[in-house]
Amino acid sequence: MTTLKLTQIGNSVGLILPKELLARLKLEKGDTVFVTEAANGVNLSPYDPSLDEELALGHEFMHEYRDTFHQLAK
Repeated sequence: MTTLKLTQIGNSVGLILPKELLARLKLEKGDTVFVTEAANGVNLSPYDPSLDEELALGHEFMHEYRDTFHQLAK
């Protein structure tokens, strides 16, 4: 478990993420981080949760029209 403290950054409050955590999340300065609510608190992730929904819709569309895509691939 990693404990982080809130710190004053200009007029805002922020978290300083240790290098080890940045490496584990594959994050670099300037990257976007997504915070989602969970049953036990919040999740911090570099992956956009809405992207999963969009990918699922794309897979559903491709499955529905798989014969058409098959013909177009010839």
